[in-house]
Amino acid sequence: MTPATSYDPTTSISMEGEAASRGESILRWSWRIALATLALLTLGVAIFVATADPYTPGSDFGYNLGLVGGLMMLSLLLYPLRKRFSMLERLGAMNTWFRYHMFIGIAGPVLVLFHSTFQLKSMNGTIAFLAMLMVVLSGVIGRFIYRHVHRGLYGRKITLRSAGEDIQACIGRMDSVFSLQGDVEPQLRAFQEYALAPSSGFFQGASRFVTLRSKAFALSARIRAEIRPAMVRRGLDMKLTKRQIILEYKLAKGQINAFLDAVLMAAQLATWERAFSLWHVVHIPFLYLLVISGIVHVIAVHMY
Repeated sequence: MTPATSYDPTTSISMEGEAASRGESILRWSWRIALATLALLTLGVAIFVATADPYTPGSDFGYNLGLVGGLMMLSLLLYPLRKRFSMLERLGAMNTWFRYHMFIGIAGPVLVLFHSTFQLKSMNGTIAFLAMLMVVLSGVIGRFIYRHVHRGLYGRKITLRSAGEDIQACIGRMDSVFSLQGDVEPQLRAFQEYALAPSSGFFQGASRFVTLRSKAFALSARIRAEIRPAMVRRGLDMKLTKRQIILEYKLAKGQINAFLDAVLMAAQLATWERAFSLWHVVHIPFLYLLVISGIVHVIAVHMY
């Protein structure tokens, strides 16, 4: 029997992959429910502010919301500075700064939206809002790309070597799956060869990149359908309970999907790395544009 996992306030719960225990699964769902509840409450308050006009952007409350939100977004510049200057290492670890950057990148714009009461009444305010929107959208896109070149949200960067090691590790854990049916390993090997084969041109490479995940999903479903009867027969021969057979099937499913995910990671890594480099070229200028437009907006508000 697997020992119970103990949790304390400092325990880090991963949201990636399968839950390691029932307790972790419960904590994951609790976190998702809490986020959904917070989002619904924020939406409800936003609708109230936009329709009931409880304050104006120029009132003390509205002004302070904009001030705090603006300062929070200005502090987003601290993260790239922390990355580029080694003298700032003593100010904290990079993953802590990244968490701060992501949180402030959401909280700051939300406060600015509440400051504006969700209305655009001036040219400088509209420009600042559009700049903020571009930064937020590019940040969301960057977060999506980031998870394909790093392990987890704050993990280390993936390399082609580590991706290859993951593939070999997955194969080493799949003896029980291979023993169920003779053609399981050849099917997985064939997919690996297809995924990692050099492309003959841009269009072939782009087509394979776009369709590879769906092919992996279809292959996983086909193999699981093929091995399910064999797993049931083996479970009955071993006098396993229905629950034990289901757990064995889930384990096999996880091993198959882990192998296919490792192959996908290795096959698509170079493309995601190029996309991440191009994203930086776009995101950083948007951030500077936001700072400049925000400063212009503040000056215009105080002058006029």
